[in-house]
Amino acid sequence: MATQELYAMDPGDPLWQVPAGGAARFSWEYDDHRARLLALYQKGKDKQWDAVKRIDWGLDVDPYDPLGTPDESLALHGTRHWDRMTDRDKGELRHHVAAWQFSQFLHGEQGAMVCAARIVEAAPDLDAKFYSATQTMDEARHAELYGRFLHDKLGTVYPINTDLRTLLGDTLRDSRWDMAYLGMQVLIEGLALAAFGLIRDTTDKPLPQQILAYVMQDEARHVAFGRMALRDYYRQLSDAELREREEFVIEGCYLMRDRLRGVEVLENFGIPTAEAEEYCEQSQFLHMFRKLLFSRIVPCVKDIGLWGERLQRAYVDMGVLELGDSNLDLLMHQDEELAEQLDQRRFAAEEAARTGEVDEAIADGAAAEAQT
Repeated sequence: MATQELYAMDPGDPLWQVPAGGAARFSWEYDDHRARLLALYQKGKDKQWDAVKRIDWGLDVDPYDPLGTPDESLALHGTRHWDRMTDRDKGELRHHVAAWQFSQFLHGEQGAMVCAARIVEAAPDLDAKFYSATQTMDEARHAELYGRFLHDKLGTVYPINTDLRTLLGDTLRDSRWDMAYLGMQVLIEGLALAAFGLIRDTTDKPLPQQILAYVMQDEARHVAFGRMALRDYYRQLSDAELREREEFVIEGCYLMRDRLRGVEVLENFGIPTAEAEEYCEQSQFLHMFRKLLFSRIVPCVKDIGLWGERLQRAYVDMGVLELGDSNLDLLMHQDEELAEQLDQRRFAAEEAARTGEVDEAIADGAAAEAQT
């Protein structure tokens, strides 16, 4: 079935064209340059995987509770609308909330794929080009699996959120090569990691847990790549140039703070926009979620050298300044570890099942021999 038939709302023109600026850069220096980035490139090659084979697509998904979403996390919970909803209505709401979330993940991954390809084109150093080539493949795989989850398991897709679209457009239109890093590797990837992690750590549904854990294993490398490349480059910039980057970060963070509210879902249930926005703003879960969304971004921004007074004031306004002292390396290490643990449990279960089948076959053979 074509995706256009699955959209819960009119997505508009199915093709979005973003005019691109900047130059394609070639490097004739083929010697090893930055050992850390080349080591990350090797890791990127070693960690490639197939979304068809690594994910257990045979797992069932309850369309009315695909993520095990607690009632308290839904913006309508406790409102007059919630009191009038039947159990089926609440199941439909959970379905649409999950479809909206994973749709934004899908659109964001396509944006990440395009931005990674842009970095291959525009980065001045060959080591950065090498790594970005592996990331482009990673992002293609992520878009593939999120698209499959939406098509095969949920059957509902939402258009790209307006704020996410704006940030992607601003990132791609900028002619400066480092802005693709900053917009995608630090802001959008950092936000995605936090959103993925919250669902991964709270869902009791095995299929979305697998998908998110394995995607996060890749994304941890991507954020590490952006940190290394930008930290080196930003040491060379003037104060005026750094302030321009900080302004971009401030604008992007405010956009993303408003990104994952899900107002579109409530509108799709017939609730007027102003009322839907009010419910979202009053949601205690949303306030907690917003803060978590910046748990990867703020320490990364500080680490790469963007920590001017205006940026810090913006983070005070958002209530996230203290996140700048978070241990980002530990978070990324945990992201990779959790995926490996999931693999170990799955392989152990498969091995136990195979051993059981062999034992059963041996027992059947012995029983048959005893009868003859």
